[in-house]
Amino acid sequence: MRWQGRRQSDNVEDRRGLPGRRLAVGGGLGTMVLVLVVMFLGGDPQALLQQMQPPAGGPAADQAAGPQQVDPAQQPLREFVAVVLADIEDVWNDLFQQQVGEKYREPKLVLYTDQVESACGFGSAAMGPFYCPGDEKVYLDLGFCEEMKTKYQAPGDFAVAYVLAHEVGHHVQKLVGYMELVDKQRGRVSKAEQNQLSVRLELQADYLAGVWAHHAERTKRILESGDVDEALGAASAVGDDRLQKQAQGYVVPDSFTHGTSAQRSKWFRLGLQTGSFEGAKALFELPESQL
Repeated sequence: MRWQGRRQSDNVEDRRGLPGRRLAVGGGLGTMVLVLVVMFLGGDPQALLQQMQPPAGGPAADQAAGPQQVDPAQQPLREFVAVVLADIEDVWNDLFQQQVGEKYREPKLVLYTDQVESACGFGSAAMGPFYCPGDEKVYLDLGFCEEMKTKYQAPGDFAVAYVLAHEVGHHVQKLVGYMELVDKQRGRVSKAEQNQLSVRLELQADYLAGVWAHHAERTKRILESGDVDEALGAASAVGDDRLQKQAQGYVVPDSFTHGTSAQRSKWFRLGLQTGSFEGAKALFELPESQL
């Protein structure tokens, strides 16, 4: 991906190296709020809960810990995500003015190490990147970018850009009302139906990531050979069917919350090809068989 020499976003809040607090399971409302947010966005709350155990030295020892040294090797990656965020801001500022008729409210990107406190509660690097609608911030441990190569076999800088654009896609969904639309159905529909709504929300965020890439390429020529394959590989790597197959050896379609590898790749590619913001509506209009 071509990114050097362009502006970096001012909306980056760097908390790396700052001491984080671990919160024991059941230890407060913040934990439950974040677990609900993770479930709402289609994530696995178990990964979060496993990381929220008290440290071996006890709570007092953890709170007394001082700042940790930030890995200087992460600096190029830090600059890269700041440039990608700036590119995302440029695209959505223009699209909101042209197609929504409103001013786009830019989210902040919080960089952290291991654990982080958000308006949704306490987050963990084990969750992967996440968006908190309560404070309109995207949270990212840069160590996840290395996990994309090793754990998910999805290397490449544009794979990282896709992930960030996907999380900002959730912010766009909040601004235009799709999050509220899905949230209102909670408790009114079955678990399987709620999961299907979550799938649509995630696929729409993939589509919006593709819309961003379309317009960023049109205006800034960001793409290099292999970039699209990197993004498609990342989208495929986090498909529910693939993750369930790896974890338990079989898949349970009714439990899907993010969509299959094929679906995630399909909707990112469609957004990339069309660049149509209006096309995002289709995710909540099509029958399940056509997703």
